[in-house]
Amino acid sequence: MAPAGKISEFHRDGNDWNLGIVRFCNANLPSDITLVVDGMYFHLHKFPLISRCGRIANIVEESRSTIDKTFKVLEEFPGGADTFFMIVKFCYSGQVEFTPKNVVMLYCAADYLHMIDDYGEDNLLSRAESFFHKDCLRQWKDCILALQSCEPVIPRADKLQIISRCLNALSVMVCTDCSLFGWPMMMYGRMQSPGGSILWNGINTGARIDTSESDWWFEDISCLCIELFERLIQTMAAKGIRPRNLAHAIMYYCKKYLPGLDRRQGGQSGISTKVVSFSIAPAAIDEGVLLQRVVKFLPEKKGKSFCRFLLGLLRVALILGINHTYQDLLEKKIGIQLELATLDGILIPSYSDSDTLYNTDCVERMIHHFVHSEPSLTSISPISLDLETSPSSERLKRVGKLVDNYIAEVASDVNMKPGKVRSLAEALPESSRSLHDGLYRALDIYFKAHPWLLEKEREQMCTIIDFQKLSIDACAHASQNERLPLRVILQVLFFEQLQLRTSLAGCLRALDAESALAASATAPNEITDQIAQQGGWVTVIRENQVLKVDMARMRSRVGELEEEFSKIKEEMKKVKRSHSYHSSPRFITGGLGCKLLPRSSDAQSGLVESSVATPRAMVEQAQPSTSHASHRHSLSSF
Repeated sequence: MAPAGKISEFHRDGNDWNLGIVRFCNANLPSDITLVVDGMYFHLHKFPLISRCGRIANIVEESRSTIDKTFKVLEEFPGGADTFFMIVKFCYSGQVEFTPKNVVMLYCAADYLHMIDDYGEDNLLSRAESFFHKDCLRQWKDCILALQSCEPVIPRADKLQIISRCLNALSVMVCTDCSLFGWPMMMYGRMQSPGGSILWNGINTGARIDTSESDWWFEDISCLCIELFERLIQTMAAKGIRPRNLAHAIMYYCKKYLPGLDRRQGGQSGISTKVVSFSIAPAAIDEGVLLQRVVKFLPEKKGKSFCRFLLGLLRVALILGINHTYQDLLEKKIGIQLELATLDGILIPSYSDSDTLYNTDCVERMIHHFVHSEPSLTSISPISLDLETSPSSERLKRVGKLVDNYIAEVASDVNMKPGKVRSLAEALPESSRSLHDGLYRALDIYFKAHPWLLEKEREQMCTIIDFQKLSIDACAHASQNERLPLRVILQVLFFEQLQLRTSLAGCLRALDAESALAASATAPNEITDQIAQQGGWVTVIRENQVLKVDMARMRSRVGELEEEFSKIKEEMKKVKRSHSYHSSPRFITGGLGCKLLPRSSDAQSGLVESSVATPRAMVEQAQPSTSHASHRHSLSSF
């Protein structure tokens, strides 16, 4: 018989607090079955339990032939002792209060104990199923709370399809315009009326919540554990939610549980409001596990903010020292969109025992991933390169500029080896730099921070620069740079002369064109009127004035170059006199010979070898009365 009346007492007996003893005392009937759940002893009566629980009925049936009083341990009971206590109350009184937070545990516990309708009408399993389907799956907040409570019992919740139904319901609600159904879009301490107006103390204010934002659900799903969060993202992707929104949700989740992920933003970006009425506790997340799981299901997305987020993940991964496999995956994802990175993003400090301040090996690997991401990048010819029309070459140009700035930033590190600077510069193909001004600036900073380098080491490092690709301003600075080797300065001066000759030839062509236009002024009046109408004659006069000024400046520059040549020759004569063993013809040829100009033609080499062919003589060969404008600028102007 069932115990008569209501439960009169529920207490713990004994002094053994490690186990504890819980009794249901009622109607002077002694307990005849003892069940153990998570170390707690429940001394109960058989009949109320076997009339509701099929599992306990089987236990009693199996133990009837041996002993009268049953002692049984319920292993891996869903929800532990607290949930079992609620089930015991249901068995004795037939009443239980369902909430979104406890319905999943009661659902799983009822399944564990086989509390089906065969053991009592309207049993616990059917009640939990009804509440879950009618109440939880129709409300965003309740569905989130139910899904979060699945974390301790994921295998059994999967078996009962609780998790899959929650994921599908949440995905549908995110895809649907919530204002159509009067759903409260955001649980941020504001109440919303069925018509969508904001309520304050139950009064309709007339104001409406903005439904255009697509990030209202980021904070809510960030309270899930990493496994459920990952499965929710995958379900949303299958439902057709935009990858951009999913990527931002992942970024929000990571920034919440990985402090310092975004160095420039102190808090989380995107959503400034906080959950105050939701009562959802944040999940307990292991940072290393989070990184490894997130790297696997990151979407294939490109963008400046997403690239910055990936660089932040890589920085945190290096700090935590996670497996190199996941670091390589991050480096590859960053490498394929390296043109979107910023200098601040790739300046990753060295967190290992390395002597250098920055992790240059990591950046070099990302550069290699970028080069190999598109086969067309390595097949671009420097001669036929068209940076204005080719998307691949435009990407290459951006990365080339980024790498030059990076080398200039890390060059001031006194522990930076010359070989590392060279490998960073040569990681990109030659077609990535139309001008070598940035590379020259980085090398000059390196020479300034490493004054102890030998002359031979400086010459070897200067081979990474193509002096024919230096601008006029860079050549002017390099010709006076005392940190460069003497052999390199001679090369710079020679190529600067070539540029001047080319400029002079262009001036001559412009003067010829001017003369032709002047001659055409005597043509018939119809032609003259047509030129005057187009404003051509005024333009020609202005260009003529500009050319005259440029030619005057060229003459001045040629004179300066001649003086610099004279000074260099005088210095070499002094060196020759002070060191008699250097007076051999081989030394003179090595100091002023063709080896200085490996890329020049025989005629160009003759210009350098001859002591008679001064810069002024070479210019006069082209045009005695012309020169080229050039200004000397400081290094900071490149």
